[in-house]
Amino acid sequence: MGSPEFLIAFGILFLAGLALDSFGRRVHVPRVTLLIMLGAVVGPPVLDLLPAGIDGASNLLAPTALTMVAFLLGSALEPSTLRAHGREIILISLTVVIVSVLVIAFGLILVGVPIASALLLGGISAATDPAATRDVVQQSGATGRFPTNLLGIVAIDDAWGLIAFSIVLTIASVMTGGEAGDHVLLGLREAGGAVALGLAIGLPAAHLTGRIKPGEPTLIEALGLVFLCAGLAIQLGFSFLLAGMVCGATIVNFASHHERPIHEIERIEWPFMLLFFVMAGASLETTDLAGMGFAGIAYVVLRFASRILGGWLGGSLAGLPGRESRLTGLALMPQAGVAIGMALVAAERFPDFGRPILAITIASTIAFELVGPLLTQIALARASRGAARNAAPH
Repeated sequence: MGSPEFLIAFGILFLAGLALDSFGRRVHVPRVTLLIMLGAVVGPPVLDLLPAGIDGASNLLAPTALTMVAFLLGSALEPSTLRAHGREIILISLTVVIVSVLVIAFGLILVGVPIASALLLGGISAATDPAATRDVVQQSGATGRFPTNLLGIVAIDDAWGLIAFSIVLTIASVMTGGEAGDHVLLGLREAGGAVALGLAIGLPAAHLTGRIKPGEPTLIEALGLVFLCAGLAIQLGFSFLLAGMVCGATIVNFASHHERPIHEIERIEWPFMLLFFVMAGASLETTDLAGMGFAGIAYVVLRFASRILGGWLGGSLAGLPGRESRLTGLALMPQAGVAIGMALVAAERFPDFGRPILAITIASTIAFELVGPLLTQIALARASRGAARNAAPH
């Protein structure tokens, strides 16, 4: 396995990704979906053209790319955004998570899924894909309340999702005769530790960065923060997504001398994200879709319905117009790595029934990763048209 093969493969993937980006803009298809499909075609699922061992790059690419996304989402929670939209973001994100857990858990119980498994799948359903969602928003160029709220929601809903999942883990453990306290401590440690780590890195970074190049952190500073945050979170067993989001939010809220904190990450984010999505597509197992079963199909249908219902209900509670409320849930369909991580924890904790949960989660992730970005794009386009009509003079 020589390095030239990797360099050639990366070079071809970068150029192919650039071509797909241009193609996606013309046919109005999210580049995330196209890149995942590219990975599936050139990877093991179809042609298997990638060099042997290249999938190991995901071990570095995934946390690096996702921590970059988390930093940028956290930095979007600046004081002006929180003052203007903080209430909406918190209400909608909490409502979507609660509705998702309840609708999916009770819906699966009604179709015959064991109660413990239904609860765990309900907890897993709360996770979204912040990387895909943010990329679709960025690609669309949409501005205004709807995309701002959307980015804020995906920045914090994985934190609510981790809490919800730790709760259902505890309930499932009690039902199966396990130790509930272990799962409570696990959830508190992962979420609380990530918040503490993000603050521990973000607070000094807010005051120390942006001094070499006045007003703006340098590329080296930005990369250093990303690698440090991701590496320490993984080493300590914390959520690197949550740690990165807290760190980014801390810097943007406490760095008074910064003009554009974390801006340098935007300059280097896309190459990492491109390879991340391609490798995600290459790692797909299409046989998982075939073995999804009735419970898996029910999970997909219920998650779709719960997102629509949760977005509408949360938007209504937040006082949003009916159109935006209905479109919010549609824009939150993508589901990715966090959900699979939760399913892996469930499979480890409950070996008797954890494998079907993992299979359903992987299969549904494939479906939501391919279709979810398209639905996000549709929601953004419709919300923009609605905002334009409302703004037009009558």
